[in-house]
Amino acid sequence: MTSADLASRPAVRRLSLADFRCYGTLRLETDARPVVLTGPNGAGKTNILEALSFLVPGRGLRRAGAGDITRHGLPAGSPWAVAASLDGPAGRVEIGTGREAGHERRSVRIDGKPAKPGDLAGLVSALWLTPAMDRLFIEGASGRRRFLDRLVFGLVPGHGAQSGAYEHAMRERTRLLRAARDGGPKADPGWIAALEEGMARHGTKVAVARVESIQRLDTACRAGMGPFPAAGLAVEGEIEGWLAGGTSPEEAEDRFKSALRLARARDEAAGAATMGPHRSDLSVRHVPKDLPAGLCSTGEQKAVLVSIVLAQGRVQNQTGGRAPLLLLDEVAAHLDEVRRAALFDELCALRVQSWMTGTDAMLFAGFGERAQFFRVTDATVAPDKVET
Repeated sequence: MTSADLASRPAVRRLSLADFRCYGTLRLETDARPVVLTGPNGAGKTNILEALSFLVPGRGLRRAGAGDITRHGLPAGSPWAVAASLDGPAGRVEIGTGREAGHERRSVRIDGKPAKPGDLAGLVSALWLTPAMDRLFIEGASGRRRFLDRLVFGLVPGHGAQSGAYEHAMRERTRLLRAARDGGPKADPGWIAALEEGMARHGTKVAVARVESIQRLDTACRAGMGPFPAAGLAVEGEIEGWLAGGTSPEEAEDRFKSALRLARARDEAAGAATMGPHRSDLSVRHVPKDLPAGLCSTGEQKAVLVSIVLAQGRVQNQTGGRAPLLLLDEVAAHLDEVRRAALFDELCALRVQSWMTGTDAMLFAGFGERAQFFRVTDATVAPDKVET
């Protein structure tokens, strides 16, 4: 990895925190090499990854509300801030986000100018693995659906906006149907039809982005990566199934709109939309064993997840564009030595910046000089050196 190669890589070059979780203030300077944060449990390592996850749209890797992130000991809802200097394809950009005094939602600034959280989608993408995701394949579909959409965000910048517009139209339709069910006035059919048209338009675009992105990622995942197993990926859902079966996006949109109209009575009784991309799921198979990932061992499931993340990095390398970040919390703890070495080699080969945490620095010794090491202790971060 030459100095010229490092200089051209997209990366967070400076991260600053103010009143964020356990940090009063923090300023961390990094280069484009993988970043390894080690230290005892509770020292603040994962908090740094969470701060980085707020550089993209959404609620971050812990899915916390803006009012729940303020530094410990301060009044609930106090301001907090995350700022980063990011080198991307279009040059350096300054990103700031956080909660301002008197505001419930987090604000965003790009190069000092007010922006919307959705504007971040055109600058940087991120994908993370946390210990909470170790049960991703055996728990409910909602976690897999969020993981699916995070994969798609990395390839389709407008996916978040389409998802948000679909969710908004769906919530409004559901609110009107529930009111009628609970004895309120009957919803205006014209207004319901307009909301269904919006759901069909935006929902179909969400489904198209999912199908096209996962088909591309499935090809990369099936190639495998050294000791990490090849994975087979597919999206399960009504609209995604129509598209995968050859239905055109235009036909799928009309079909979805008609289905919503026919489902009004059912949805009114249920108090929810009973079909649509908000109910879809990500199907993952362990290809060498030809088994659903949920039937594999815990170690195999972890290896499949790592394989998917690495494949995503390769696909984003091929497409160029936005700077991806890989945030890997305690990723090395359950990998054997062979898989750790393969993971480190792949992370160094990818044109992405990865951030990793762990309690045992020696687990990352295989990086040698290819990574930069920091020791995290009681919300303080200092450069570290790991003997190889």
